[in-house]
Amino acid sequence: MNRALWLLAACQGLYLTNNIVFIAINGLVGLSLAPQAWMATLPVMGYVIGGALSTGLIARSQQRWGRRRSFQAGLAVAVLAALLCLYAATSRNFWLLCLATLVAGYYNANAGLYRFAAADLVAPAQREKAVSLVMAGGLLGAVLGPNLAAQTRDLFPVPFAGAYLALAGVGLLSMGLMAFLRFPSPPPRDTLPAGRPLAAILRQPVFIVAAAAGALSFGVMNLLMAATPLAMQQCGLPFASAAVVLQWHVIGMFAPGFFTGNLIKRFSALPVMGVGVLLNVACIAVALSGVDLHEFLLALFLLGVGWNFLFTGSTTLSLSTYRPEERDKAQGALNFFVMATLACTSLASGVLVTTQGWSLLNWGSLVPVAVTALALAWLALRRRREAVAKPA
Repeated sequence: MNRALWLLAACQGLYLTNNIVFIAINGLVGLSLAPQAWMATLPVMGYVIGGALSTGLIARSQQRWGRRRSFQAGLAVAVLAALLCLYAATSRNFWLLCLATLVAGYYNANAGLYRFAAADLVAPAQREKAVSLVMAGGLLGAVLGPNLAAQTRDLFPVPFAGAYLALAGVGLLSMGLMAFLRFPSPPPRDTLPAGRPLAAILRQPVFIVAAAAGALSFGVMNLLMAATPLAMQQCGLPFASAAVVLQWHVIGMFAPGFFTGNLIKRFSALPVMGVGVLLNVACIAVALSGVDLHEFLLALFLLGVGWNFLFTGSTTLSLSTYRPEERDKAQGALNFFVMATLACTSLASGVLVTTQGWSLLNWGSLVPVAVTALALAWLALRRRREAVAKPA
């Protein structure tokens, strides 16, 4: 890893700190403020809807301003949104909290491009490892996020209001680190060929599978992770236990980043993604076996590792589907599919866990897992047929 990758990995860790704290507390703060219990995860949904709505604007800003300035703008939004969340919590204004998280979604989508930016910092032969290693920076979020939420819970009379203030500090720290990063300058826009229309990029079988696997793996992960603090509270487990479970979940998400790139390099993306599907199935099986602390912990850890294999694999798979001049619109489309899926699962998570329970939520998660498995099998079969049909 070169110096730039270390800095980008640190920014990734601080971004995940923001996400983990948001997921850990927004459902609980929402539950305390919402007019109806089923609305508890609307602030979580606002975070990802804001991201989905921002993808086009972010793609244009990346193209116009370059990576670093665009990322800095996202961090400025993160700081302002965290302070607005603090005001909403202390004034007990549920709808303002939803608006604040909607604004914060710009940062969510913006920082979601860090993994693609990693590929710009290395030679083409090292892209898999660079993507994987920068994603491993999320381990910082595994350590910092749950502890930050737990330690700042009672900083103010309103529970968790202090966590929002801490997130503003996290955003400022990340802005400082980003100031030292230098990305390769893109060629002038008028010297680049126009590239294919977005529709032509979207129709590629590899792009379809990469987009579907990336979006659905994130959707399943979000569906179960966002519901976990609420489900554990319903089962009588304290928030400290939920913080530990989320911590191990995020360790599962990002610790494999130190070797996932090597696995993809050796075995290719599809087999690694297939293992990710099996780990998701194992997670659901454990979650359905009981509601004690160790079952929540093991299920969420397996979910994290499965997500890492699927999402790193899908990101790597997508790199071969677009040309340099098509980068921003292709990555913007991939980000949009992820954010739109997250928006749906964030709402479904709160509704299902508060009205139908933890078990039904897990049974329902098998549907997107099965769709992902079918998509991977379809692409593998298609590639095998193409290899057989190719003349010797």
